[in-house]
Amino acid sequence: MIRVFLVDDHEVVRRGIADMINAEPDLEVVGEASTARQAVARVAATVPDVAVLDVRLPDGSGIDVCRTIRSANPVVQCLMLTAYDDDEASYSAVLAGASGYVLKDIRGQHLVESIRRVARGESLVQKAVTRKVVTELTGTAADSPASNLTTRERQVLELIAEGLTNRQIGDQLDLAEKTVKNYVSGLLAKLGMARRTQAAVYGAGLRPR
Repeated sequence: MIRVFLVDDHEVVRRGIADMINAEPDLEVVGEASTARQAVARVAATVPDVAVLDVRLPDGSGIDVCRTIRSANPVVQCLMLTAYDDDEASYSAVLAGASGYVLKDIRGQHLVESIRRVARGESLVQKAVTRKVVTELTGTAADSPASNLTTRERQVLELIAEGLTNRQIGDQLDLAEKTVKNYVSGLLAKLGMARRTQAAVYGAGLRPR
């Protein structure tokens, strides 16, 4: 069962999406919020598989909420939902760690399938947007700072890109959680990045297409 959390300030929209999701045998809505503040607290309490976030909220941006959620709980995948097709917002959403960005006029079944794909760890982000993010983060796509990473740091980066927590990475690589944390700090410094979500996007951009 895929557990979904909905964030939208319009109750009618939220209820419609919730009814559609709950009608699917493999999906269930485990929580809802209408503001950024509510979303951060309630997602932390429920830890869903996927958070569907409206980009524009009355007390802030859904993109900022995405960044906060992904930093605190990397296992929670975020799918941004908006009424506007905005390239800059799409870029910002990816940088914040979102797995996808869909318009509110999307067909119901397409939204449901997008949630399933995001829950499986797939990225719905267009390759051009991912390339732009990687280029912005590194300064140039050709001269990659990833060449300065050790083999272990590369392994950790790949697992960060897959959305694993430090504890899960430790289990995968047979390392203590504290050791993984040190590797993460080291690779962030080498990549010139401040946030884990930036490393996740960068690592995803390095994967073979």
